[in-house]
Amino acid sequence: MSDKIPLRAIILAAGYGTRLYPLTVDRAKPAIPFLNRPLVGYVAEYLARHGCRDVAVNLHHEGTSIRKALGDGTRFGVNLHYTNEPEILGTGGALTNARAFLEADTFIVINGKIITDIDLGAALETHRRTGALATLILRPNPQRERFSIVNIAPDNSIIGFGEMPTRASDNEVSLTGDLSHTAQPANPPLMFTGIQILEPAIFSYIPVQGFSHTVTDVYPQAIARGERVVAHIAEGAWYEMSTIERYLDISLTMLRAENLSYLCGENCLLADTAKVKDSVLWNDTVIEEGARIDECVIGEGVRIPAHSRFHRSAIVRAELVRGVESPPKALPGEFIGENFVVPLPR
Repeated sequence: MSDKIPLRAIILAAGYGTRLYPLTVDRAKPAIPFLNRPLVGYVAEYLARHGCRDVAVNLHHEGTSIRKALGDGTRFGVNLHYTNEPEILGTGGALTNARAFLEADTFIVINGKIITDIDLGAALETHRRTGALATLILRPNPQRERFSIVNIAPDNSIIGFGEMPTRASDNEVSLTGDLSHTAQPANPPLMFTGIQILEPAIFSYIPVQGFSHTVTDVYPQAIARGERVVAHIAEGAWYEMSTIERYLDISLTMLRAENLSYLCGENCLLADTAKVKDSVLWNDTVIEEGARIDECVIGEGVRIPAHSRFHRSAIVRAELVRGVESPPKALPGEFIGENFVVPLPR
């Protein structure tokens, strides 16, 4: 392991984004716009700020949308290397597929759907100090959101991965992203942030071919053989966009911090008599006369008809989803005129 921060990383961007459907029907989850910039762009810039300039990105579902969003990486401060997965390979298989790019030295793996300011340098210091095969960056989960529990020993060695935590109310969602000013219960469960630092020896535990997940297939095997898989418990802001509800609510939290009620992408047209509140409008949307939009995500190219009203919904063009089978984890929706409308739970 070198004494400098790892120069190579991989952004995991191949997933289907089923819980974000229908927003992901025509693009990969990391390519969705967040505050008018591609979500995966924030990840690339985060790596660049911490000295990771050479970055791989794995592609499967709507991979061209990732390429379009990132290009060669120059505007985000990185040099990109794309790896294609004709069949999705999982988090472990993705590493094997990029092995030639990654295996020369310590490298970083990061999920493509997060925004964070967690100190990667501090995590690297933990990794070096402990001599770990793998260091997973964890975070307290005081609100007991639906992220799998990671179990650790007193020395911060990871000993296993548990179920989802139980919560007093499934309607409670933490959107602050920053735990440093939040009163926390004693011993909150720990959750994985989707950021990890690995040694090339990890490839000894990943199947050479086919689908595998690091959490279920790789780390348990390594731990059982006595390898050091350790936790770095971090503070700082961390936002994860795995569902439409989280995407909307986190967007609104950010907008309110800037005293904004809604956000429009490029080439949006709002009639003078239209009312838009607490909403995110993607590029090329049209809101006609007298329409009322409140707590909505309006997809690219959507036209909201005159005098229609929508509250807490995700809306995409009907042509994108007509005849397409909704994935199992998708929220139900209905066709209304030229649009497909998905009501969002609280």
